[in-house]
Amino acid sequence: MDRIEAMKIFIAALDEGSLAGASRRTGRSAAAVSRAVAYLEAHVGVPLLHRTTRSIRLSEAGERYAAACRKILADLDEADRQAAGERSVPRGTLSISSTVFVGVEVLRPIVDAFMTEFPTVNVRMYLLERPVNLVDEGIDVALRITHLSDSTLVAQHIGEARRVVVASPRYLATHPRIEEPGDLSQHAIVTMQHMGLDSWSFPPPEGSTVPRSVSFVPRLVVNNVQAAMGSAVDGHGVTRLLSYHVAAHVERDELRVLLPEFEPTPLPISLVSPYGRLSVPKVRAFVDFALPRLRAQFARATLAS
Repeated sequence: MDRIEAMKIFIAALDEGSLAGASRRTGRSAAAVSRAVAYLEAHVGVPLLHRTTRSIRLSEAGERYAAACRKILADLDEADRQAAGERSVPRGTLSISSTVFVGVEVLRPIVDAFMTEFPTVNVRMYLLERPVNLVDEGIDVALRITHLSDSTLVAQHIGEARRVVVASPRYLATHPRIEEPGDLSQHAIVTMQHMGLDSWSFPPPEGSTVPRSVSFVPRLVVNNVQAAMGSAVDGHGVTRLLSYHVAAHVERDELRVLLPEFEPTPLPISLVSPYGRLSVPKVRAFVDFALPRLRAQFARATLAS
């Protein structure tokens, strides 16, 4: 059996979630699909899939092999297009995911400009405050502000985001000074679940390897960045947000950054897509269009330490 064809069947089985799904997608018999997977397993010498009657699950070796297969197949598609000397016109529906704040404040204007530049592409934006599985949910591109651990994704680096503690000058003028993380226990805290509902973590003190955790009873808990930021700007407490959330308010001195020397390591900002999706013209066009604009946007939102 041709190894490339076997890889295509193997990836189809993963994308469909079953060998039967791969059979339907590739137009091959169930026996042919099973033979393709068995061929690859015999070739590499280890099991790639754990099979049940209804589903399949990658082995540890299978996870690494699947990521390599996706890259090989994507590179082959790209080589074919380059050899032909042409690219297809970007067209169809592009699915994009990000958090709500970034989607509204940063990504949406870039998407509007992209659609003007490429009128044959429609866009669906999913603004969600939860992890998104790009393959399972059919997302072409996502903007992620986190350390990436998924080896099945291709990441384009954009910049970094700091986790900053901020309060308004009005609040700071009427409350005790905040000079080290422990001082926060004396203050009204405005927080969100993904930042910590009853404690915030800081890097280990000098001479220790254990991160420092500061516990508190929150004065206000919200599930929206703008709400937390608005409460802090109005002088109702101290909050923790990402640097690009508060950059404009810091520039206008509506918020001030506290404890900069105690900040955790910045979070990387990346544009990510599943292996193979960059070979699709609409996805490649958007990534090429958006990357320089996103880098410029986040560079402008960088706070001075």
